[in-house]
Amino acid sequence: MRLISAIVAFVIAALSIGYGIAQRTVLAEPDHVAAVTSSATSSAVTVIDGEVLNSNPGRQKIQIQGKGKIFAAYGRTSDVIAWVGDATYNKLKFNRTKSQLSNDVIVGSELSVPDPHGSDLWLGEYSRDDSLTFIVNVPAGISIIIVSDGTRPAPGAISITWPVDNRTPWSGPLIVGGMLLLLAGLGVYLWALSDLRRGRGPRRRAPKMPKPPKQKAPKGRKVKLITGSRGRRAIGAPFSAISMILVIPLLLTGCTAESWPAFLGGSPESTGTPTPSPTTGDVLNDKPPAVTISQAESIVSKVALVATQADASRDLNLLQSRFDGPALLLRQTNYKIRGADSSYAQPIAIPSGPVQITLPQQNDNWPRTVFTVVQDPNDPTVPPTAMMLVQQSPRDNYKVLYLFRLEAKEGGLPALAAADVGAPRLQPDAKLYALRPDQLAKDYGDVLLNGEESEFFEYFDLTEDSLNKSVGYEAKQTRKKSIPNIAKIEFGAEPGDADVIPLATSNNGAIVATYLVETETVTPVEVGAVINPEGAIKSLLGIGTSSKGTVATYGDLLLFYLPPSTSTEKIRLIGWSSGLLSAHEK
Repeated sequence: MRLISAIVAFVIAALSIGYGIAQRTVLAEPDHVAAVTSSATSSAVTVIDGEVLNSNPGRQKIQIQGKGKIFAAYGRTSDVIAWVGDATYNKLKFNRTKSQLSNDVIVGSELSVPDPHGSDLWLGEYSRDDSLTFIVNVPAGISIIIVSDGTRPAPGAISITWPVDNRTPWSGPLIVGGMLLLLAGLGVYLWALSDLRRGRGPRRRAPKMPKPPKQKAPKGRKVKLITGSRGRRAIGAPFSAISMILVIPLLLTGCTAESWPAFLGGSPESTGTPTPSPTTGDVLNDKPPAVTISQAESIVSKVALVATQADASRDLNLLQSRFDGPALLLRQTNYKIRGADSSYAQPIAIPSGPVQITLPQQNDNWPRTVFTVVQDPNDPTVPPTAMMLVQQSPRDNYKVLYLFRLEAKEGGLPALAAADVGAPRLQPDAKLYALRPDQLAKDYGDVLLNGEESEFFEYFDLTEDSLNKSVGYEAKQTRKKSIPNIAKIEFGAEPGDADVIPLATSNNGAIVATYLVETETVTPVEVGAVINPEGAIKSLLGIGTSSKGTVATYGDLLLFYLPPSTSTEKIRLIGWSSGLLSAHEK
């Protein structure tokens, strides 16, 4: 019975081990599924929609082949389609039954597109000559754009590969269980063999044969005695046991974590780590935030690099790639002054990071607005730099419209929404506050000119307003007293020609970026008297004296906090920058 049990155990063990090994070899399924298209297209752009990319679960491995430059990027589907605009493009479709990609040409009015490199819309981009391979794990709302040089047809040989879960979680238990059963069968077999030997009983002795005559060995030779062995049966059992001891470790080396179920310590089913969606968060929004945090950091880094290079070389063309509006005007004048006077200070530097605050506008259309605050990592004592950036169209990059130094005082910035939620951009004429956003520059300018006599004086908190201390009513009176009796000075202030940008805060208030233009006119009052301009005004005028008088124009970039109408707080200036815009004779 024991022999039968051993034989049964051997058979079951062989089947178990064999099936476990077969699961890892001949019966193993493919570890991926691929869809390929190689059909040529005349379109300059190819788009792989997020639904196609997520036709199968898991990460997406994209392989693109073509002649010359190959560019690929991924971004929100709506952003990708907006960037393509009116251009004809090739849209890939996925046939699940045949596991193939097919082309669907969307006809537009344009046959080419501009260079897509470095667009602020992309969440990631890749480029290489002739062959390009990359792996992403994007959600359904993300698409991939593929371009050659924007004029030639986009590469036509494209494949998408998805991983397949081909784990064999029961191959490990089958192999190990079969080996244990094999050892158990071997033990039962040896046990049965031992009992069989003991059960044979004594045997009759064989009759003794006469001894042959002894022969003497020749002198000089040694006789080698041959000893009898224990027999074949004595060798078999130890040899079998040793063989199993050597084979078991070899079999176990093939049992990786994928060969075991999760509850026995095996690897769980892998779904990959998806690329963060640009619209996450607990708050449901009607519109997504204009950028993600990573996009904002990339944008700020690019802007800082352009500002550093342009400021050093006074390159206005380079500056215009990332600056616009009042921020551009102030830097443009600064370059002119430093061209005549190299000792004149450079404009406000933009640190490359870290980005402390990102407040994107909730907007899926254009123009789009982003407010950021950046701290200089090399000098934390310098007040943070705040920027209001605007993207006018999908193919434009974000440009700095307003640039401020934040006020180093109590209160500072109000509570703002999280970066993955964003804030709505309000209408400039919103009547939700004590003063309208589009009236702030005019009303604050009146306070700078007239001080407590201004009808708007009571609306502003000026206790720690550093700009008011520099160029406000008291500072202007001091300036008047410094002018000789042969001349007089007059001041003016009016709103500048720039968009007023209000963004809502978390407490129903608003931060407002606006622009104020101040003028300073110096005129001789005696016959024959002349004005001697100094400093930056002299550098812009290019003359040492003037009998007509001079007019200097300054630009003030202002960032206000408008409290909600239910609050008792006053309007605060939370950031500003100022500079000379122009100077001319009267």
